[in-house]
Amino acid sequence: MRTPALAALFGAALLVPNAAFADEPMPPEQRPDFVLAPLADDLIDFTVETFTLDNGLRVAVVPDDASPTVAIAVYYDVGSRNEEEGRSGFAHLFEHMMFQGSANVGKGEHFQYIARNGGSMNGTTSEDRTNYFEILPSDRLELGLWLESDRMRSLEVTEENFENQREVVKEERRLRVDNQPWVPGWLDFYVQAYDGEGPYGHSVIGSMADLDAAEVEDVQAFFDLYYAPNNAILVLAGDVTRAQAEPLVERWFGDIPRGNAPPPVVIERPERDGPTYLETDDHHATAAAAILGWIVPQAPGAENDAARILAEILGSGESSRLYDRMVRTDATALDVSASIDGRRGPDLFMAYAIAAGDTPATELRDAVLDEVERLRTEGVTEDDIDAARRRIVRQQVERVEGNLGRAIRVARDFLYYDEPDRVNGLVARLNAVTPNDVQAVLDAYLVDDNLTVMHIEPIADEDAEDTDASEGGE
Repeated sequence: MRTPALAALFGAALLVPNAAFADEPMPPEQRPDFVLAPLADDLIDFTVETFTLDNGLRVAVVPDDASPTVAIAVYYDVGSRNEEEGRSGFAHLFEHMMFQGSANVGKGEHFQYIARNGGSMNGTTSEDRTNYFEILPSDRLELGLWLESDRMRSLEVTEENFENQREVVKEERRLRVDNQPWVPGWLDFYVQAYDGEGPYGHSVIGSMADLDAAEVEDVQAFFDLYYAPNNAILVLAGDVTRAQAEPLVERWFGDIPRGNAPPPVVIERPERDGPTYLETDDHHATAAAAILGWIVPQAPGAENDAARILAEILGSGESSRLYDRMVRTDATALDVSASIDGRRGPDLFMAYAIAAGDTPATELRDAVLDEVERLRTEGVTEDDIDAARRRIVRQQVERVEGNLGRAIRVARDFLYYDEPDRVNGLVARLNAVTPNDVQAVLDAYLVDDNLTVMHIEPIADEDAEDTDASEGGE
């Protein structure tokens, strides 16, 4: 799937006569007739084998011996959307707590084991999941499994570790949120796009007040509920087969007790009778910015596929409608983009622009809305969709070329949709999108009653209020 898949996106190379590089333009009749073939539905196609342990741990193996490495991805079905009122920030806190030691691994030793064996690792938290991953030489697979199983089985949830990591999270907020341009506005936008209510009604980093109020017993209860094998996905991708993996996974994870089933998460699309406008002053920003968002249906589903194509056409890259107008033609923006957030649902369609010069946020907003309306009026063509489709597929092919990218994609799809090989059907789903599908998304969802806008305006330091970031709410 590797090199042939990329070649299929762009067609075979053409041999062009040396005259093509002369100073004079080549006459039209001498130019090569370059026509891209349709993308084959099976352009992305790799093997995914699955099995489930008696304790509920779901496992996927993605064999590929192209390099002597193996990626390990562990996804826990817990993100900020699972947090109770008054307990925001716990999922993100545990991203840090999981490296503080377990029964057989000392504090910080997880990093050392991986690095000393030629590997790399990380972990992240989102609204919808928490993940941990490493990539190692394939003859060190059992090391990675032992490390991941030991902290799933016996994380050291102590008062000392909790206090230490609570302070780390506070400092992370100061550095990565409170003192970064535009970021506080982004967090407020994300929350208010869902009306500040329900599972998506608070930020991933959470409230420092909630963390300050927490007790170590609360933290232990959170771990016991969500960090259990029946609430996790394990994916191994690379130089490994199911026959090799299954006994090793059983050895290290098989006797970890099943936990209680966490409560279900129900998220409903906000119902409104008009747009929501927000504004904030930002003394770290050097220019204004505008963020616009519309709630759209989540994947899986044809509407989400059409919305993804629409975002690509509207604001992805220098060939997009927004870039051509706002950056290239009007010179009112330094950067502009549109994208789908990829939430488990409902999803969020977003457009974002950073101003050039003194352009106010309201002018950026109006330009984005005008381009949306122009798309609604004029529609999109098959050529628009084909170009967008090829860009999306190219990005996905590149992401799953490596073992780590493949493990992460399979784990996400396994957790969100119970479809570990879902990426194999991506091209077929995108091939099915028509101009009428895109028009339907525009008409049904990119409308005023479904719109949230955040205006961010820069202010001079002397005009900014003196606030203590460590005491902030969300």
